Amino acid sequence: MRKMTLIALIALPLFAGFFPQTIHTTVSKTSDKSIVLSSPFPVDGMTGIVIHNYGNGIEAITSRIVQHSANKTTLLDGEIIHHDKLPTINTPVTVGDNVIGGYLYDNVLLLAPNAQIYKDITSQYHKTWIHPDLYALFLSKYGDNIPTKENLKAFAKSYQVGLIYIVGHNSARLLDPISGQIVGQKPMSGLPKEGKSPFFMRFDEIDSGIFSSDNHTGYYKLMDTL
Repeated sequence: MRKMTLIALIALPLFAGFFPQTIHTTVSKTSDKSIVLSSPFPVDGMTGIVIHNYGNGIEAITSRIVQHSANKTTLLDGEIIHHDKLPTINTPVTVGDNVIGGYLYDNVLLLAPNAQIYKDITSQYHKTWIHPDLYALFLSKYGDNIPTKENLKAFAKSYQVGLIYIVGHNSARLLDPISGQIVGQKPMSGLPKEGKSPFFMRFDEIDSGIFSSDNHTGYYKLMDTL
């Protein structure tokens, strides 16, 4: 019993708090499009990156991964970091490669029902908060006028965002935009009945969908779809 209690206490910091902790581990086994980690991520749905060491102090990110369970982590297709002047990396994931789970999880976009809630939350946590004006501008260029998992994923890749903090009906959720999975959830109280200015953005030229000046009742319903 004493040994089991000790194990529980050791594991507790990984699960304590709302935000999943970033974890450093290694690849212990590979198989086609899946791998096994030496230490699993604290929450299923978390994504991470694989870093290969080429020797002589040269390292590179070779793959993105998502954990489905403690024994199943899969490789994600697509470019890791797009840059026109950098070559595409085709190095396969190998045993011993380093892994960072929760990569960029300190970079957070907050979707909140009004400016006061936004201020309260951003002052509570020491994170790099990605201003929602950037997301509003991104959507205007992307061709969408409401948040979706698809455009949040595209925005996250473009602006190096690790998590989307979503304030919904009496609760807050953390969305990993790359996996599209919720990796954190907690109840919230004292929220306004209606969302009046979800992004309290300053762009006059965007006046449609959730950014419309008369969009006072659709905020929570929209957040529930994410």
